Amino acid sequence: MAVEFPEEEKLLMQKVAKIFDEARASRIRKLKELSALRSSTSLAQFFAAFTKTLTPVFTSQRRTASVERIVQFVVIFVCTRDPNNSEDYDAFFEQFLRFLITGTTAASRTSRFRACQIISEIIMRLPDDAEVSDDLWDEVIDCVKVRVGDKVPVVRTFSVRALSRFANDAENSDILELLLETLPSEQNPDVRKTILLSLPPSNATSTAIINCTLDVSEAVRKTAYFVLASKFPLQSLSIKQRTIILKRGLADRSAAVTKECLKLMKDEWLMKSCDGDPIELLKYLDVETYESIGVSVMEALLKAGLVKLHGGQSIKEFLSSDSNTTEGSCTQLVDAEVALYLRTLCKHLQTEAQAKGSDAAMTSGTEAAVYASEASDSNELLEKILPESVSEYIELIKAHIVAGQTNRFVARQLLLLGSMLDFSDATNRKVAAVFVLDLLNCPLQHEIDDDGNKVVIGDGISLGGEPDWADAVSGLAKRVHATPGEFEEVVLGVVAELARPCRERTADFLDWMHCLSVIGLLLENTKSFRWMHGKAIEPAELLHSLLLPGAKHIHLDVQRAAIRCLGLFGILERNLTEVLIKQLRLSFVKGPSLVSSMASKALMDLATWHGPQEVDKAMNQSLSSQFQDHAKTIHPVDWSDTNEDLNIELIDLLYAGFDRNDFSKPGDADESESVHAVLAEGFAKFLLLSENYPSISVSSHPILLAKLINLYFSRKTAEWQRLKQCLSVFFEHYPSLSKCICKAFLPVMRSMWPGIDGSTGGSNVTLSNRRKHAIQASRFMLQMLQAPLYPKEIDQPDENVNKNSPEQLHDPTNSSNNFDFGEEGLAICIASEVLSFQKKKTAAERSYVSAISKILVLLRFRPPEQGAIKLMRRLMNRVAESVSADKEIVKEVKRMAEHLKALDGSPDEPLPAEQANLLLEKLDVELNIDDDESSSLEVEPTPLPPKASRPVRGRRRARQEVESSCSSDEDETLQQIVVPTTNPSVRSQRASKSAALSKLASSNKPVKINDDDEDEDEDEESEVTSEDDSD
Repeated sequence: MAVEFPEEEKLLMQKVAKIFDEARASRIRKLKELSALRSSTSLAQFFAAFTKTLTPVFTSQRRTASVERIVQFVVIFVCTRDPNNSEDYDAFFEQFLRFLITGTTAASRTSRFRACQIISEIIMRLPDDAEVSDDLWDEVIDCVKVRVGDKVPVVRTFSVRALSRFANDAENSDILELLLETLPSEQNPDVRKTILLSLPPSNATSTAIINCTLDVSEAVRKTAYFVLASKFPLQSLSIKQRTIILKRGLADRSAAVTKECLKLMKDEWLMKSCDGDPIELLKYLDVETYESIGVSVMEALLKAGLVKLHGGQSIKEFLSSDSNTTEGSCTQLVDAEVALYLRTLCKHLQTEAQAKGSDAAMTSGTEAAVYASEASDSNELLEKILPESVSEYIELIKAHIVAGQTNRFVARQLLLLGSMLDFSDATNRKVAAVFVLDLLNCPLQHEIDDDGNKVVIGDGISLGGEPDWADAVSGLAKRVHATPGEFEEVVLGVVAELARPCRERTADFLDWMHCLSVIGLLLENTKSFRWMHGKAIEPAELLHSLLLPGAKHIHLDVQRAAIRCLGLFGILERNLTEVLIKQLRLSFVKGPSLVSSMASKALMDLATWHGPQEVDKAMNQSLSSQFQDHAKTIHPVDWSDTNEDLNIELIDLLYAGFDRNDFSKPGDADESESVHAVLAEGFAKFLLLSENYPSISVSSHPILLAKLINLYFSRKTAEWQRLKQCLSVFFEHYPSLSKCICKAFLPVMRSMWPGIDGSTGGSNVTLSNRRKHAIQASRFMLQMLQAPLYPKEIDQPDENVNKNSPEQLHDPTNSSNNFDFGEEGLAICIASEVLSFQKKKTAAERSYVSAISKILVLLRFRPPEQGAIKLMRRLMNRVAESVSADKEIVKEVKRMAEHLKALDGSPDEPLPAEQANLLLEKLDVELNIDDDESSSLEVEPTPLPPKASRPVRGRRRARQEVESSCSSDEDETLQQIVVPTTNPSVRSQRASKSAALSKLASSNKPVKINDDDEDEDEDEESEVTSEDDSD
């Protein structure tokens, strides 16, 4: 029914509507007309007509151009103050804001959206000197803060936009706290973008904005870089924040985000803050600590063409003649940023020259000439940067080495330049060879602690204490000694000299570590023992006189270095040496955590390279294996018995390392030093590449997978980011390569669930957390199992056999050979696991059965698997009985039973016991299939006195007759619940109480699943005697 307005008000509404409609043509003129109309009428009449005319806007869901134009016109009109009628304007402004406040609490989402939209536009357009009462502003802010939690995303967006003007106000600090609290939990990307744009620059907001550079939404990540560029100068961010921003932005998977990061780095940081000088930009990034970030920045700038070589900016400027010195020249020390800049620039020029030269060789004519000219230009530019002679280059490096540890970074950058120098001249090669010998003979740096003991600086296993330094030295050495076998001859000569005090037992642990570091450098960079024969020291002598004694040294760092070399030595061997394998196994078992970690790496590498069977074969003795015996459970190894570990195969020995608690402790410097992390990465490789390792029994794959899943969800590895990343990549690819996830499901759940398999309990909080982790693991495994396979992994159907034909569907023997690897096999295993517990369960068993039953009802059956479907139908009654305490699960089990009946091609034909036992035997499940027949026995109801309150309906009696007529079919698996009728009579209060107590006492009554859909809601019995509530 239409609302009737007074004639005068209707006329005024028409005038306002006409102004709204014509506002698109001339906005300024119409604003004056509307202001004149407000001045010519009373405020109450105008406000009523204005708001009623505006009401259709609050009901328009679509954001059309005409509606948005009216909204903008209204906002401009409300914010335009009339100096001639200031009192009327203030009154109208206050009334309109209160009208909008009322609209923000409306039940209609469209009304709330329009009210918040107009409020936000008014707040953004209102001048700073606007006179608005504090009470009114407080009301507006309070109502908008409430709308930040609205269920409609667009309402939240405009609410945040309205609050953005107050976020930087110190008096309204609660607004900033609200935005920072809302940002991490906000689900809508548009709202997150609006929050980012609303945050003011501060120390509190910078962290939140930088965290958004990892947002799942590309638009949000792009907005985060835009906000950082527009609100945060380079100097306001810490070094770590700058490197995080560039590391994430330059490596982002989205080209748009990378472009925005480059824009930030180029326009704001490089041009504005560093005056276009890339070296100055590198000074803000601490390249000595974050070298990889500095290299990425330089590569991005070089690729974008933002680096220009200025006059005198080369290595030559650090080499100047000085007649006052006895040597004839003095060397200036190079800054770390300049060294990195020159190294990346030279590498870029060399790569560019090689690429242009290759293009010139592949083409002809003018195009080839152009490419050749560009290559020549790059080479000329490279020659201007590099020193003129090798002697000057070496003198520059020596000056930085002598300057101390603080200049080690610059020396390494200069060493890397050696790959771009020409050593074809004999004189240059001779000078460089002497310098290489000096680098190899340079002892490890050390310091003296408070107790007077020597402490090695660095990792203690690499030359110079750093893997990067060792790589730089080896790169220069191979460049100088490029002839085949020459590099090995030079390094072995150095080893022979360093090994003399070790053989004579006059060397301290520093001498041992220096010698072993040079040996490690040699073994890492040589390709075969062929180049080591006939040199200063033979490989066999190297093994027996240095590596094996070093592995038995009293100092742990010497042991670690020697074991690392043993692993490298074994990779180069064609036939593994018995003493080498025995020493690695002994160090793994008996050594401390750090030594065992290095030994586990060596054993894993040898098993990966040669194969586990070759490693076991090198032992030259008979070894036992629980995996080869197809054991369902692996018994732990007695670590106190030295002989036991030497009589089992390598895979068993490494797997037993998971049982040692001291192996789970990471090293002081790196989490990868943990033995558990090393073993997890190694076994993940074995499973991914299982086709390459046939000696590893297929039956062991579920056991290994279960251990990896346990480790992934363990509390001990919560902070091991490297292991988490490794296993996450493994799990992402493993379902497409293996089909043993279903066999690992129950072992994982039993081991993770507290109170099952003898696992210890704990406090209530601990038990709750362990259950949560187990439930997460169960859902994770279900996700892996149901993940779609790659096309090559999907079995190709037989064209001659149509498994979906009626004949195939009705055949109970129609089951694929791999049903036990699918969801059907897992469902049957879970059902048998549920039935393995007694009726009287402990609290832990009840929660465990409930958890795995929730996974059971989520599993899917394929129609061709008729045997598995019939077997599962046969078990459903007993499953429902076992979980009868949880009504929600019982309902889900009933739904699953109905679905299985629909999938059954012949629901009236039961599965013969012989076929059921064959299926269970294939799944390696021990279950008495005849038990489900006994479960169909009728449950005697609690005797109740006759009641006369209402007669039993005829429908109930008819249903009972149908049930009795079908009771002769004992082979039917899913049977109905028999509910006897009672004679109508009077029921006393005493009888009702007795019945209630009897019902509570018989709560363990079996539950049956109905095949027919019955409307239980029509049974209007008492709550005490209801069949549904008796559970």
